[in-house]
Amino acid sequence: MKKPFRERLKEGLLICDGAMGTLLDLYEYPELPHDIQNIKNPDIVERIHREYVDAGAEIIETNTFGANKYRLSDFYLDDKVHEINLKGVEIAQRVAGYYEEHENRTIYVAGAVGPTGKLLEPIGKVTAQQMLDAYKQQIEGLVEGGIDLIMLETFVSLNELDIAINAAKEITDLPLIAQKAFSEDGAILAGNFPIDVVEHIYKRGVDVVGANCTVGPQRMFGIIKSMYQEGVIMSAQPAAGIPTLRDGRSVYHTTPEYLAMYAKQLVEAGVRIIGACCGSTPAHIREIKKAVSNVTPGAMELDVKERKPEDVTVEEAPGSDRSLFAQNIGKKFLTTVELDIPRGLDMSSVLEGAMYLKKQGIDAVNITDGARARLRMTPLAICHKVQSETGMETITHLACRDRNMIGMQADLLGCHSLGLKNILVITGDPANIGDYPHATSVFDVESVGFIRAVKRFNEGRDLMGNSIGMKTNFLIACAANPVADDMGYELEKLERKVEEGAQIIFTQPVLEVHSMEEFVRKIDHLKIPVMVGIMPLRSYRHAEFLHNEIPGINIPDSVREKFRVAGKNGAVLGVELAADFLRESKHMVAGAYMLPPFKKYHMVVEIMDSI
Repeated sequence: MKKPFRERLKEGLLICDGAMGTLLDLYEYPELPHDIQNIKNPDIVERIHREYVDAGAEIIETNTFGANKYRLSDFYLDDKVHEINLKGVEIAQRVAGYYEEHENRTIYVAGAVGPTGKLLEPIGKVTAQQMLDAYKQQIEGLVEGGIDLIMLETFVSLNELDIAINAAKEITDLPLIAQKAFSEDGAILAGNFPIDVVEHIYKRGVDVVGANCTVGPQRMFGIIKSMYQEGVIMSAQPAAGIPTLRDGRSVYHTTPEYLAMYAKQLVEAGVRIIGACCGSTPAHIREIKKAVSNVTPGAMELDVKERKPEDVTVEEAPGSDRSLFAQNIGKKFLTTVELDIPRGLDMSSVLEGAMYLKKQGIDAVNITDGARARLRMTPLAICHKVQSETGMETITHLACRDRNMIGMQADLLGCHSLGLKNILVITGDPANIGDYPHATSVFDVESVGFIRAVKRFNEGRDLMGNSIGMKTNFLIACAANPVADDMGYELEKLERKVEEGAQIIFTQPVLEVHSMEEFVRKIDHLKIPVMVGIMPLRSYRHAEFLHNEIPGINIPDSVREKFRVAGKNGAVLGVELAADFLRESKHMVAGAYMLPPFKKYHMVVEIMDSI
């Protein structure tokens, strides 16, 4: 009979296997997802398991790392979740049974469970309950197949790891290993964060806490030293270095001997379960087996620093550090103007427009971010030029379309460094309507998630909870459409934006007072100031185009009819109607967000003078 895993864990070091996907690629089975090979080519999966056991592995992980509903749905295989997991265990247990019968070796089968690849609300669209259900579905298949333990691995998000732990505990009381993936960041390792992570995970009642993937053996050694906690059983599975891309395939360069050298040090530092991750092969495990065969876990004397409260952020910035625009909200009627951004490198017209509007007493200018998916200079550069060369304050639009989570937060760091303190978060138009219809629309997160990121920066942390050194002081603006076709959806999303940190609303253009009154009434409970969008129309053709061809803009029939009758006097009518609307709506809002057509900034001055 196989000794229970928890008993074996008390006896000393265990060697785990290495990468599965790397070997499948190496053996010319690159089809994604790798988990599908449990059904299509079980023989190659079994061969890989055998090679790792022959190399010295005592724990083999099922080929199910990505076998959850969300990852498999990307390949239209979400109906195969149970079958793939069940088959993965069947293959691994067949290998374990063979070595027990023929070589009297005990091989433990770990059910491999990785992250879903999706982001939780509000950053993403998946709810915590949906994610929990997905993990339970996967783990049920693994447990039914007969695994000896569960290995949760490569989790970047602690929130998602918590959910996976909850799912495992709801399904089974099998031994549980929980491994987080840490970034290669010395600043993070220098603080308390790794220890906090270990304490957090261990308190969840897992058997083993560890780290795996993303970093090579040397960095993994630094992580484990930073994580070390007396009494906690630890595991480590470093990657075989940092890969390079060759013909679309990741190629790793760390030699078995080099990885084994650090594996020995990891064991000496207290690791009880040692293996390898991406880029590793049976050759790496074989060298690890040699290197640690006579090593006692925890033999190395670690220089464990005394814990002390971590200075995560600076004190709250004083009110004067907020933007002037933010300070004036509620103190005066504010006016901003959206500038027309030209193609190419010459921004002289933008600077001239900003200078003109500043002289006219306008409070700030809005700089769009590739509106209509047209190629334009980054708003960070334009805003910096405007503020430094004209003294006009800017509202920096940032779109979700072009930024993954890294780029999004990198730009926020850049905004702070450049003194850009007013951020208007927008979803952005899809790339397929613009200059490069075949370009990829990223949309890693939508506007609600982006707003949360800005709020976290204002708290001194990034989206994953890592310190950024100090608190930013961004004014967080969001967009809304008071005349949306589906107002229920629009209001529900707006509520989520405010809940996540939005501090002021900039609306799409509105032309009728009763529409604005209705909108303000419906959002009264949110207690958030509004900048109403004002777009002075210049002709009947202009009105027809906006109404019929631009999403989110609704121009009433009565208004379009007035422009049809006005004929060549359309521009004059446009100013009159905009002024009349603003005059009647002014008491409801914090200010006006003016969107004049084609650099006709004089129309803004005419409207403001008339009221």
